Amino acid sequence: MDLTQQSEESVQFMYESITRKLRMATGGSIKAGLLKEEAFEDLKDLYDIVMSKSNFSISEIDAITSELGKLRKV
Repeated sequence: MDLTQQSEESVQFMYESITRKLRMATGGSIKAGLLKEEAFEDLKDLYDIVMSKSNFSISEIDAITSELGKLRKV
């Protein structure tokens, strides 16, 4: 899958990978249409950070969760 191209599949894949790795329970998923247009690169950056680490502190999980929330359209 090409994660450099914004598509509903790539957004969904990155979001689900992040939530799975952080073992987060989510009420809903981010779809490409619900993502701010300028936020795709931010989601990709979060994805790269999360996938590169094996452990997370509680404060890191809080920060990542907060950033995920900021990426959604209001």
